[in-house]
Amino acid sequence: MKVEDILRKKGTRIGMVRINETVATALRLMKAENTGALVVKDVCRTEGNTVVGVISERDVVRALVDRGPGILEQAVSALMTRDPYCCSPSDSVRHVLSLMDEHGIRHVPVLEGTTLVGVVSVRDLIRRQLEELPVDNLPAGELPIAASAAESWDFPVVANQ
Repeated sequence: MKVEDILRKKGTRIGMVRINETVATALRLMKAENTGALVVKDVCRTEGNTVVGVISERDVVRALVDRGPGILEQAVSALMTRDPYCCSPSDSVRHVLSLMDEHGIRHVPVLEGTTLVGVVSVRDLIRRQLEELPVDNLPAGELPIAASAAESWDFPVVANQ
């Protein structure tokens, strides 16, 4: 299975934030997008619309513990991971899983050349694996309650947000 298969199924909506926005703004965007990370873009006249990093909930939590709540008013650039590990649409899912495992990351930007075309998350990969697994011990044609309810969702639902 290739990354492009995952993107085709999930769509190419990408949560992004500009490099000079505050960390608090990034957190509001993460909540609105129901994601744990955003791609950081640098929009300027000389460099164009360039991917410069990724900021994740994990980055924010660690900075809060180390530096306190003042980090919420700092620019995203102060906390983001610069030069993130990326993949291409033609890369295998195994390759992306290896990147995630080796580097302890949960979100991988997908670049076609230098153009950002999507982001693959560990949640996307788990969801795809679950779709391919047979359902255990159910009569033929019957879906588990959770699976039938999930089919009607247009977006991921997380309790207690």
